Amino acid sequence: MPVDASDDRPASMAISRRRLLYWIAGGFGAVAVGSVAGLELVNHGVLPGKQLLDQLDGACSVPAPTVSFAPVGPSESSRFHSAARRRSVGYTIAYPPGHESGDELALVVMLHGFGDDHTTALKGMTPAQAVALRWNGQPLTPMALVTVDGGDGYWNPHRDDDPMAMVVDELIPFCQRKGLGVAPHRIGMMGISMGGYGALAIAESNPGLVAAVAAISPAIWTSYAQAHDANAGAFASRSAFSAGDVIAHVDSLQGVAVRVASGVDDPFHPGVEALVKVLPEGSVSILSAGCHTDPFFLDQEPPSLAFLSHHLA
Repeated sequence: MPVDASDDRPASMAISRRRLLYWIAGGFGAVAVGSVAGLELVNHGVLPGKQLLDQLDGACSVPAPTVSFAPVGPSESSRFHSAARRRSVGYTIAYPPGHESGDELALVVMLHGFGDDHTTALKGMTPAQAVALRWNGQPLTPMALVTVDGGDGYWNPHRDDDPMAMVVDELIPFCQRKGLGVAPHRIGMMGISMGGYGALAIAESNPGLVAAVAAISPAIWTSYAQAHDANAGAFASRSAFSAGDVIAHVDSLQGVAVRVASGVDDPFHPGVEALVKVLPEGSVSILSAGCHTDPFFLDQEPPSLAFLSHHLA
């Protein structure tokens, strides 16, 4: 059975609300306490209106993490034509401090949430900062991180747009030609919300490809009707939902290191709880205070990156 923990972060992570506001105002990142991302999901019908009430009454308040970074390494951003998505997609590859293009490294594929793209896949930090993170005062094991445009189709196949195939058949081979994620170096998947679901779905659908997964607030529905009522564009059909049902296909995660984090006031939490109950033994689940908002996402990014760093070493 999975490990159920209230948190796995060092005690030094918590800071005051005053410190958080000062930190945000100081330009560390565009992290809205009210969560623009959460509001956008409500506007698109992905989240119910309760999210707004939770934010107003303070149920979504999460202490901001104390983070530090080494001097960041280089990153490269460009575009390529995706045959799977039938369009041009943007991407960013970030290298850890002391490394550069051409170095052989483990690879983290970071999937963005609904309404985001490769430039906003992470909350409150850039891809270069993510791989320069110091966790508990120590640098992460060197690894590269790539973000890519996946659209709003929940990283699963749709007519004329298959973001999952784009990641598996185009993006990862593209990175491997650059020396990233090539054996014996490993590949990890990470994602927030829709991207958290996508990270799990890609790992389950491609046994042997992914060594570790870190899913933050994964957008998991327990039935096609529930998914269709909330977001008709998430899955192309009932059969597509069944094929991408990360709860039903959880046995495919055997041998994969898994970390899942969800706030208990997250509207997707029931789906996460259902997943956590059947995750392979040794998986890590963080079920703690928080909503489907940027503060929770930001709070869980550093430990998720540290988890992947450990398992990709």
